Amino acid sequence: MKRQEGFYLKTKKQRQKSPVSWVMTFAGTHKGLYTASVIFASVGVICGMIPYFIMGDLIRRLVEGNQNWQEYLASGLMMAAFWTARVVLHSISTTCSHKATFHVLAKLRRQMCGKLSRVPLGYVKDTPSGTLKNIMMERTDSIETTLAHILPEFTANILAPVLVFLYMLTIDWRMALISLITLPLGLLCYSLMMVGYEENYRNVLTKTKTLNDTAVEYINGIEVIKAFGKAKNSYDRFVTAAKEGASCYVEWMRKCNIPFSLGMVLIPCTALTVLPFGGWFVMNGSLAPVDFIMIILLSVGLIQPLITCMSYTDDFGKMGTIIGEVTDILTQEELVRPQEDREKPADCSVALDKVYFSYHRKEVLHGVSMKIPSGSVTALVGPSGSGKSTIAKLIASLWDVKRGSIRIGGVDIRKLSLEEYNRRIAYVSQDNYLFDDTIRENIRMGRLNATDEEVVEVAKKSGCHEFILGLEKGYDTIAGGSGGHLSGGERQRIAIARAMLKDAPIVILDEASAYMDPENEAVIQASVARLVKGKTLIVIAHRLSTICDADRIFVIADGKVDAEGTHEELLKQGGLYKKMWEAHISVKDTAGESYRAEAGQETAEKGTGKFPSGKSSAEKNRESMKRGGETDAENIAEVF
Repeated sequence: MKRQEGFYLKTKKQRQKSPVSWVMTFAGTHKGLYTASVIFASVGVICGMIPYFIMGDLIRRLVEGNQNWQEYLASGLMMAAFWTARVVLHSISTTCSHKATFHVLAKLRRQMCGKLSRVPLGYVKDTPSGTLKNIMMERTDSIETTLAHILPEFTANILAPVLVFLYMLTIDWRMALISLITLPLGLLCYSLMMVGYEENYRNVLTKTKTLNDTAVEYINGIEVIKAFGKAKNSYDRFVTAAKEGASCYVEWMRKCNIPFSLGMVLIPCTALTVLPFGGWFVMNGSLAPVDFIMIILLSVGLIQPLITCMSYTDDFGKMGTIIGEVTDILTQEELVRPQEDREKPADCSVALDKVYFSYHRKEVLHGVSMKIPSGSVTALVGPSGSGKSTIAKLIASLWDVKRGSIRIGGVDIRKLSLEEYNRRIAYVSQDNYLFDDTIRENIRMGRLNATDEEVVEVAKKSGCHEFILGLEKGYDTIAGGSGGHLSGGERQRIAIARAMLKDAPIVILDEASAYMDPENEAVIQASVARLVKGKTLIVIAHRLSTICDADRIFVIADGKVDAEGTHEELLKQGGLYKKMWEAHISVKDTAGESYRAEAGQETAEKGTGKFPSGKSSAEKNRESMKRGGETDAENIAEVF
């Protein structure tokens, strides 16, 4: 608890940091590049101001009647040199800031990817994939220009008018102040434009996220949309989201047009005040004509840099919002795990002690307790939504329990590092994900340092070597996004191979072959038999006939353990398991006459001694799994 409270205080303090502070944090060792960028930009500004001073001296000499053209030529060359130096220094400045910015963006994305691997699975599932992708890619990339240019250009555009204004004060303080009269008038118009900024910008973000999520949903669900003839309805949703995403920008810009236009017209019009007041001062002799000309020249370049700085306001707001979205991900509460193991598990047994767990505010597990011995086969059964998969995911450490504990080998899993714990668990579900990479690399995900020979060997054991060789490029074939270039059975077999390569001592199968055709299922179950040899196996199954010979069966109902025991014990107890079994048998009895005939033949053969051991095919396969999985495909299809 203390660790969690400390984490909360830390993240709360982190959330209060300004966007600039976060940028400096992300910059890390590259802060020096930003510092160098500011220095080069500042020196470049000074170099850019010197020609104005030279020009003032040149005008003074012209008015005085100096006709030494060599001096004028030298002055012109000097101005050109300083202006060239200003351009060169500005280029060096932006180069430094770009290098630092690219490092910041890369670090941002690496940290967000790493963070998502450490946060509870619930956060990732509750956040639309389109939103996470948009933040990590497009929105993060969109602040590149701001980060790369804001420091050098903002520095230059602030420092330049400050130096000009100070110089104008030395010429005539009255004219210096008069040259700024249009600035507050323009700022007043600009402030009117900013009314409702946060609300409008929040609306833009909401509509943009909705559009992005709708687009991702439409693309991912295009197969279902076409299959059920819902293309028009789904496309209408996308069109509506696109129109709203565009209209929110249009409406906002329409509100800003008038005040923005007035502000941009008034602010740079320094001549409206400088010319009449300056002319009056010259006429009454309080301002020298030479100084008046110099004031006119300087006032022309006084306001434009400030306008440029003002244009960064939106970029600052945008950067602040995006950095806020990024830090919202980076400050999410992580799974509570130490960097290194505090204790070493004695074996591969699994124990749940009064485990409570909630999705948001809805509690779905209510004090679940169970003991799973090391090296045993344990099945979790129950109605849909009873909490079976949640228990499996908690054991796989995809979430943390709210109350109670889960122990591996007598050690609370919260005392084991995530890296070490992940090495102990192989989790295979019905929706395994394949990356858009080669078949070889997808299998190698199970153990990244595995050799090509080891990958091929495990592919042979998992029954997918032959179909891989039949692909266009064999093991170098690209699986496609989410394994889209492969069939469902092929994807599942690759996932089994990946789990076998991991060689974890605890294996969790969450309906690993639920949607497979019989042929693929036979191959997959043969692979599973090899995978679980000598390991602790936890199986979640809906087809009860596949788990009849498990060492222990836990019946889960409404987030609690309703009953436990072997298949025979649970049937004797009656209750929910017996009802589920009877429903399962009735479904099988209606599957077809051929199936019933085959079942009757096996029973007759068992009674006449054709099965000398008097054991069913499921029992034979059970023994085979303990011997190492040497069963034929026809029989293994009856197990798990």
